[in-house]
Amino acid sequence: MNLDPARRAARTASRTAAGAARTAVVHLPARVTGAASPGARAGAAYVALMAAHEIGDYILQRDADAVAKGNDGRDGALVCARHVGSYTAAQALALLAADRYLRLGLDWRRAGLALALSGGSHYVIDRCAGHWPETAEDGAPLVVRAAHKAGKSGWLVNDPGAPALIDQALHRAVIGVAALFAAGRR
Repeated sequence: MNLDPARRAARTASRTAAGAARTAVVHLPARVTGAASPGARAGAAYVALMAAHEIGDYILQRDADAVAKGNDGRDGALVCARHVGSYTAAQALALLAADRYLRLGLDWRRAGLALALSGGSHYVIDRCAGHWPETAEDGAPLVVRAAHKAGKSGWLVNDPGAPALIDQALHRAVIGVAALFAAGRR
């Protein structure tokens, strides 16, 4: 083929650019093709843990358990532990699915710590069920006494929706911290 010099230069440049693009795709740095950034891992972990929280706290929890998990004594503790077991299992599955599907590259020791934090705090918070209007003089659980000392007594006593709102706010705050633990350095 006898191309004029300008066309030959354009064709050569086009081939060179195409070859460079193929090479760039093959040799992308690991941070672009591999594990997500800590911020992306934290955001994805939070979404996964929160979605599982909704499932575990509302759909998987038995109605009888929701009523009895705050009861005093061994029976209330066992009911709450059963609820927290299914809740934590839902969060573990959601975190695993997010890690695998999104290729987050989570460190499972850190993820285990996050699940332990979320599940353990969930147990402590849920043992307060039915006790929120109580005061320190009534022998209320520590979290309930802390809410009253924080100035929430009037709200807790007068608004029937307040206990559920405080319960959920505490769960969400802990889930935020748990997501940061799960997403931390590998």
